[in-house]
Amino acid sequence: MNIASFLETLLGGLMVGMLYSLVALGFVLIYKASGVFNFAQGAMVLFAALAMARFAEWIPAWTGLNNPVLANLAAFIIAGAIMFIVAWLIERLALRHLVNQEATTLLMATLGISYFLDGIGQTIFGSDIYKIDIGMPKDPIMAFENVFEGGILINKEDLYAALIAAVLVTLLSVFFQKTATGRALRAVADDHQAAQSIGIPLNRIWFIVWCVAGVVALVAGVIWGSKLGVQFSLTTVAMRALPVVILGGLTSVPGAILGGLIIGVGEKLSEVFLGPYVGGGIEIWFAYVLALVFLLFRPQGLFGEKIIDRV
Repeated sequence: MNIASFLETLLGGLMVGMLYSLVALGFVLIYKASGVFNFAQGAMVLFAALAMARFAEWIPAWTGLNNPVLANLAAFIIAGAIMFIVAWLIERLALRHLVNQEATTLLMATLGISYFLDGIGQTIFGSDIYKIDIGMPKDPIMAFENVFEGGILINKEDLYAALIAAVLVTLLSVFFQKTATGRALRAVADDHQAAQSIGIPLNRIWFIVWCVAGVVALVAGVIWGSKLGVQFSLTTVAMRALPVVILGGLTSVPGAILGGLIIGVGEKLSEVFLGPYVGGGIEIWFAYVLALVFLLFRPQGLFGEKIIDRV
């Protein structure tokens, strides 16, 4: 492999890795606020993508609006409002009744939420394969032709998607580290009762973080839906982000970013360098093997907090 091909593979891995990071952030956000792993994240991504795709179809039919940009913008706003309503219902009907409960109880609640969103999404929006077209260019471009012979092939859709994901990830990182609400979220994650005792409203914090996770799910759903189409297999995208969370650490936003980049680059490079020797398909299972290694030797991940129990 020459240097141009290597850089082309590396850039492709970085762009895919940034999308993984975006999905992984949904897991990290919920865990930091509630201390529970949110198995409903994949269902949230699918539900948000379905809402965006279907309203992008329905709005022109209902209003006669022929401008696809305005139709997509209106559909995105409506889908975002729906995710806020979903967050409010989750907090009002489930989470507020489970304050100070065991993590296992909250985990089972997210499983129930996941199945509910899958079912209600299919009932409301249908179960066909839908298309999201937000105008991202799909034609590849050749870059650095003056530097490398033949240049480097870059997928413009992946590049635009990675830039969108990077902006959102940066904003969320600033939100967590620099705002009072972000600090309150970290306090709630450390100890629910202690946070309540100093006046932090637990219900409001959970509502905020589920709203933010809903927006993250919407952006991730729109990007992945544009690339793959909106179908119920989209929930597996969230499963691809699980190794990212394990690698970076459940409590770390920077860990989700770095973990996503490592997984994305590792998948692409391993497929190119190791795939020919194992018959291909290594890109499918590479991330899970890497996650297993981390679970054996560093279960808290690269940036996760090591828990020490003193007796």
